[in-house]
Amino acid sequence: MGITIKPSDLKYKYPRVVATRNEAKLQGKDDPAPFDRDDLYDILAMLEAVMDDLGSNDAQVLHLIEDLMNRELPRSFTTRGEVFRYLAGTTRDFLEL
Repeated sequence: MGITIKPSDLKYKYPRVVATRNEAKLQGKDDPAPFDRDDLYDILAMLEAVMDDLGSNDAQVLHLIEDLMNRELPRSFTTRGEVFRYLAGTTRDFLEL
């Protein structure tokens, strides 16, 4: 069992897409499903997976990932797998500096 992130842990506020709340979210590093940047539930699942991959439960790391997702993530990355790999890899690079 991995880390659990609550909306109150986040730096930014995100819309809740209640209609898709119970649908499957991130299914792994190669998930081909589209990532919804405007759905709190998709975002929570993504952030939890990235934090688990990094082995971190530090709020500063979480906020760094959020900043990367909101400010740096290329719009050309549309699948959950692409977004996961970008966030995990880029965050890892930042943490190594």
